Amino acid sequence: MNIVMNDVLRVRVARISQEAKGIRSFELVGEEAGALPAFEAGAHLDVRVPGPETSLRSYSLCNDPEETHRYVIAVQREEHGRGGSRAMHEHVREGDVLVVSPPRNDFPLLFARSYVLVAGGIGITPLLAMARQLERTGANYRLYCCVREPARAAFREALSSPPFKDKVLFHFDGGDPAKGLDLDALLSSRAPGSRLYCCGPAGLMKAVRDTATRHRWPWEKVHFESFSAEGAGAASGKEDRDFEVTIRSTGQVLNVPRGQSVLNVLRRNGLRVPSECEAGSCGTCVTRVCEGQVEHRDTFFEQGSANDERMLVCVSRARSKRLVLDL
Repeated sequence: MNIVMNDVLRVRVARISQEAKGIRSFELVGEEAGALPAFEAGAHLDVRVPGPETSLRSYSLCNDPEETHRYVIAVQREEHGRGGSRAMHEHVREGDVLVVSPPRNDFPLLFARSYVLVAGGIGITPLLAMARQLERTGANYRLYCCVREPARAAFREALSSPPFKDKVLFHFDGGDPAKGLDLDALLSSRAPGSRLYCCGPAGLMKAVRDTATRHRWPWEKVHFESFSAEGAGAASGKEDRDFEVTIRSTGQVLNVPRGQSVLNVLRRNGLRVPSECEAGSCGTCVTRVCEGQVEHRDTFFEQGSANDERMLVCVSRARSKRLVLDL
């Protein structure tokens, strides 16, 4: 598989650390040493993952943006995922050289008087970079880390020690949503000028969005980062509905039910569309739309730039009852 990245960096894996059960961090430095392109808290890298089938995956940077000599990412091994995380765990070794994109930020840390950060599982990664920056600049913040059990809490040792210790709360639910973080208590009041940032599983992001909406947090003060199509839907706050796609070349009509992506429906019906990140960020699966109205849920296009002429079939859906795709 040939993967095209417009701008690339070659970085060397300087260190691999086990951060929690199933989670490893990778410290990346320039192949020729020296400074790396700057990044801001919330940014991510696209990594060309080595292995039997090369793939492209996006991983959030979790080190302090002040550090110009290295990038640090963390990868949770997903046994039933698409293989990228398993390849990072199984095939990447210290000393290896990886090809990555320059940092890109779809989840920027905007100015506020105070911050509420809510992380679920591996969603700690962009929020950790934010916490490092906020700590360094003396900002007012609280970080809530929601994890099934202590063994799965990435960076727990660092976050349980100074200077983070008094500003970080770990919540362990044992895998039972009914025992999750009390979001009503957390979000029932909003300090003037505060912002809310959340990254984690789709269920957590939907619960945070619903709770923030119920307690009348201004929508422009609530920010989400998603790692999947399900997460993008939860972060958008829009309910899925069934719709149809028509394949222009054959006239074939396919039903896209709620909870299923256009991309997966196309695959099940033998139609192959190139894809990589499957989270709406890389643009690989962009598809021309001949008829219909698109509900964009991606971060690849600038707002409004795609109109109804193109869509990322991995995450975006339809506002109309039918879309005609140029396939």
